[in-house]
Amino acid sequence: MQSAKNVMASAQSGMEKSKAVAQEKVEKMKTKDPIQKDMATEKKEAKINEAEMLKQQAYSQNAAGKNTTSGAAPGATAGSYTNSTTSHPVEADTGLHGTTAHAAHGTHPGHHTTGY
Repeated sequence: MQSAKNVMASAQSGMEKSKAVAQEKVEKMKTKDPIQKDMATEKKEAKINEAEMLKQQAYSQNAAGKNTTSGAAPGATAGSYTNSTTSHPVEADTGLHGTTAHAAHGTHPGHHTTGY
């Protein structure tokens, strides 16, 4: 079960990274301003880093869940985990409702991970 959850986390991370790269290309094509192009690259890198962080958190939670009887941290629900920097719950994307995993509010001001 742990390896299946890790595969799901890895796939989610890969999708988020791919969306970040595609979004960067679109934003770069829409502008001639070098500052806007640099900002697009920075946004892409931030999204990639966030996706990797969320994947690593999922891996850690999956490993910790393997050692518990219920398989979940206290207060956790299926498909959720806690953002280690804010201790707020973060819902994982199941792919069923068009939502994406995202960090808690205030982590990246002005940064939204939905609508790519």
